[in-house]
Amino acid sequence: MRKIFLVLAASAITSCTTYKQLTVQPTESIKELKYLHTYTIPFNLQYKETTVGGLSSIDYDEKTDTYFLVCDDRSSINPARYYAAKIKIGEKKIDSVFFTNRYFLLDQQGKTYPGNKENPFRVPDPESMRYIPSGRNLVWSSEGERLFRANDTILNNPAIHLINKAGMWKDSFRMPENLIMSALEKGPRQNGVLEGMSFTHDYKHLLTCVEEPLHEDGPRAAPERNQAMIRFFEFDTKKKKATRQFAYELDPVAHLPNPANAYYVNGVPEFLYIGNNQLLVLERSYSTGRVPCTIRIFLADYNNASDVSSIGSLTNRAAYQPMKKTLLVNMDRLGIYTDNIEGITLGPLLPNGNRSVILVSDNNFSPLQQTQFMLLELITETKDK
Repeated sequence: MRKIFLVLAASAITSCTTYKQLTVQPTESIKELKYLHTYTIPFNLQYKETTVGGLSSIDYDEKTDTYFLVCDDRSSINPARYYAAKIKIGEKKIDSVFFTNRYFLLDQQGKTYPGNKENPFRVPDPESMRYIPSGRNLVWSSEGERLFRANDTILNNPAIHLINKAGMWKDSFRMPENLIMSALEKGPRQNGVLEGMSFTHDYKHLLTCVEEPLHEDGPRAAPERNQAMIRFFEFDTKKKKATRQFAYELDPVAHLPNPANAYYVNGVPEFLYIGNNQLLVLERSYSTGRVPCTIRIFLADYNNASDVSSIGSLTNRAAYQPMKKTLLVNMDRLGIYTDNIEGITLGPLLPNGNRSVILVSDNNFSPLQQTQFMLLELITETKDK
């Protein structure tokens, strides 16, 4: 019986090839990503007996005009969950955001995931979610945990789960060896694992990435450029197995921390496949002593990038070719407040015919932060023949 179920689950992504993800046309190139407007929802908004916050991803289904937003509540405030929502867009602004449903994420036994007090070894950490029109399923990623405490060590591996719209578990992807948590200085860093995820246009491949470099791949990003390399992972959605890996160099941390020895970080919390082996990659930088985050969005191209699956460490820069990246927008330069942006999706067409891009922020359930929905305009031009 289990074998039959897994076969059905495996076909749930790829069975219908008529569905195509929203992408930029092959004849077009991206000219500009233009900021238009920010819409902020109230702090601790209550919806269906849950607290809305911690929104760590956003994805759009054009057919139903519905957005899907995963919440990174680790079953602490309420059980791990995701929301469906409607976003009304006017000429150059977001007019309203309202939630239409809430679904709890369920484990293989059909139960909600436990919080840290119930079972710290099974706590989920939802970070990304993408919708699959064929079969009306979703995939969501859990970042895992690498925590050393006085009485025990918690090593929860990152995971990618296939679920139906009701949140019921259907299948899981197999993680490559270098994504397995270790008590040694190898593999993923704590709180720097699977954050971003996106399907290719035909849903035959799923891309994901680590937010920060693996231990063996070199240093974390710093205020000076130091060749901080992360990995993008390509999965075959039918086999649920990793096929290729690509290197991507993080930009330096945007601002020095204050005090000088305090915490800072720069990593990739999310990205979006837009066609032609190109991605919109969102880099988020934060430094102690500065309230906003620095949000930079890059166009990344992996057409000529090396497959680094067989390369154990990315410290030898001469051994491979990383993705090519081009800065599209640095939100520090816009004169606006940017919070902890963690989600990005292509949205509906704007009245002028250009495609919209929508971002969402994770407020960490903190009254000092905001849940922001940002509207941008994707401006393209016809490629020269």
